[in-house]
Amino acid sequence: MGLTNNDIFKKLRVAHKLRDTDIIKICELVDFKVSKSELGAIFRSEDHEKYMECGDQFLRNFLNGLIIHLRGPMPPKGAKHLDKKK
Repeated sequence: MGLTNNDIFKKLRVAHKLRDTDIIKICELVDFKVSKSELGAIFRSEDHEKYMECGDQFLRNFLNGLIIHLRGPMPPKGAKHLDKKK
């Protein structure tokens, strides 16, 4: 069986050294609300009674927020790219 969304989310969390508060702020960048308890449920093991599956929408919103967090906001459409090399 392949990686689940939960596995991918856990690996990204570790790779980027993110805390719960960091993840909440990243999700807020794309107007996606998430609580610490939801994150705790996602990061639990599958056999735990409070385990919650990380859905596609949740992971997609986190990834979109992570892109903004790492690269900055997307420039407006039609904006000219400023090349500093001359």
